[in-house]
Amino acid sequence: MTGFSDDLRLAHVMADSADDLTMRRFRAVDLRVDTKPDLTPVSDADRAVEETIRGTLRRARPRDAVVGEELGRTRGYGSRCWIIDPIDGTKNYVRGVPVWATLIALVEEGRVVAGVVSAPALGRRWWAAVDGGAWTGRSLTKATRCSVSSVSRLQDASLSYSSFGGWEERGRLDGFLDLSRTVWRTRAYGDFWSHMMVAEGAVDISAEPDLSPWDMAALTVIIEEAGGVWTDLSGAADVDGGSLVCANRMLHGEVLKRLGD
Repeated sequence: MTGFSDDLRLAHVMADSADDLTMRRFRAVDLRVDTKPDLTPVSDADRAVEETIRGTLRRARPRDAVVGEELGRTRGYGSRCWIIDPIDGTKNYVRGVPVWATLIALVEEGRVVAGVVSAPALGRRWWAAVDGGAWTGRSLTKATRCSVSSVSRLQDASLSYSSFGGWEERGRLDGFLDLSRTVWRTRAYGDFWSHMMVAEGAVDISAEPDLSPWDMAALTVIIEEAGGVWTDLSGAADVDGGSLVCANRMLHGEVLKRLGD
């Protein structure tokens, strides 16, 4: 295990707490849902999970900064920052669709060094730390290693995405449709799940045109440690880039040519 193993263990502990909260509120008849200024939904579970994770970090890592989707940024005293998405896939969550996850990432000196993606309604969790490999399983001790696929031709590749809407809004629908017509198979597994399927080799390409850092950070280190490549649409490996394209090393360049700037 790497030098980030203590942080990864802490992230698992926080994911356990998050899973407990989200599963208790999932499909609850009294779940409260509000609309944020950007017209996206936020549930009382989103806020409760982020508050719980922040409480743990205040006690366990009091010097670290925290950035969360619901509660903004808390300043730290060094080069470390935790990036939290309490529920990635809130629209699914509030409709009773089981494809949602808590995303927890640690950034040190500008690089994501550890990440956990926990999807309890799917019974799945993925995690990675730099130089420690990417893993999926029920816990740190019950895990199998993740590795991206070896598919080398677009015509043989499986592509997963979230929706057409984002591509159309950004004037990129033609490129996306061109890619979708070229590949062997397309499915909209959506959100975190598309990218985690790339990490475990079940899907070969994943792409989303509009993401925030908390949507991406935890995913990126898992993709890297599974042997894959991730960038934004400009080809930069930047969690502030606003988009995400993941694939194995043989496919990524060709995918970017069709989708990118």
